[in-house]
Amino acid sequence: MEKVFQGRVWKLGDDIDTDIIIPTQWLTLNDMNEMKTHIFEPLRPELASLIQAGDILVAGKNFGCGSSREQAPEGLHALKIKCIIAKSFARIFFRNAINNGLLLIECPDLPDHCAEGDQVEVVINHCVRCRGNEYKIPQIPDYIFQIIADGGLVKSMQKKNHLR
Repeated sequence: MEKVFQGRVWKLGDDIDTDIIIPTQWLTLNDMNEMKTHIFEPLRPELASLIQAGDILVAGKNFGCGSSREQAPEGLHALKIKCIIAKSFARIFFRNAINNGLLLIECPDLPDHCAEGDQVEVVINHCVRCRGNEYKIPQIPDYIFQIIADGGLVKSMQKKNHLR
């Protein structure tokens, strides 16, 4: 995973829970490619079909709250979202996202200063740039960044143990 990248913003609000990310009725599907088409269906039914590889979600506080279902970050990763930038994340979602190779960045200021369709530039461990402004972001420890870059915890352990 590159340390500097750009993407188009899809904007969401506060308290986006895992039932909104992937509704319960779709959890019985065995195919993630089919399941990902239902991402955000209760909130914005068309959104999953509009998201393109490399796009970036920007949300308010408490993104990923609710149940600890791993299908939520897995489905977002399957949509090839580059990262999610939010004011804050539910802790269990944060860990599940890392385990599934999905980059999450906490940035309390950006969501109030960007709009859907904006292009943002992310400079890992430094800032997010949008509309000519820079928003500081926290450091991502090297070992966490490596897990994400490898595609998730299982893939990272396989690589580390030469099991690929």
